[in-house]
Amino acid sequence: MSLKLNMLPPSVNNMSVRVFVRAAGLPFEEENVWGQTQSDEYRAKVPSGLTPSVETEGLPKGALWESCAVMMYLSSREGLDSLYPTDLQRRAMVDSANFYTMSILYPLVARATYPRLSFSGYPGEVATSEASDDDKEAARKAAEDAIPEILDVYRDFFLTDGEFIGGDQPSIADIRLASTLEFLAVSDAELPGWVQDYMARVESALGDAYTEPAADVRGYIAQATGQAVAG
Repeated sequence: MSLKLNMLPPSVNNMSVRVFVRAAGLPFEEENVWGQTQSDEYRAKVPSGLTPSVETEGLPKGALWESCAVMMYLSSREGLDSLYPTDLQRRAMVDSANFYTMSILYPLVARATYPRLSFSGYPGEVATSEASDDDKEAARKAAEDAIPEILDVYRDFFLTDGEFIGGDQPSIADIRLASTLEFLAVSDAELPGWVQDYMARVESALGDAYTEPAADVRGYIAQATGQAVAG
């Protein structure tokens, strides 16, 4: 089946699906929709105006968005047990990790990093309010300070039985988590050694499937912050 992936190169949300389709070996067409997501043409297909999104046969409305939903659907459709286990015990760990990443970790990462990456914040956030610059920085720092305790949950629960979540090779939960962690390159605090080791394991296991999309994220971070691009 044909598969079109609409994406924004600097985004770690988009990076996760970009890594996934490459790791899965799926034939796909990738389109950079920077500056187009709020157009009538795009929203006619993807009413949320969000990326990543995929357009492919078999979907009830022809399109699907939200990174984890896309990876879960395509894994199930293609029978990709290695990336999204069919064993219920292993799948439970993958699903739990993904939902924890998206509901708890990622909002904190966004609050801690978006201001430094010149990304638009979400409505209702301090960063998008009329608060003073000092108050906005205090909110950003509070989110950044909360992240280490959240990360420890992965080490102490999701990664206690092996090098990856749900098995002996990277799953969609590892792809989603490692991609999310890329944005922490702009954090004031250095990532714990175990987190750095974990990210290196995921990248090593996935090879170019990870490194190619990661290069776009790392390049944007370097441009936005004046940092050297990470290898």
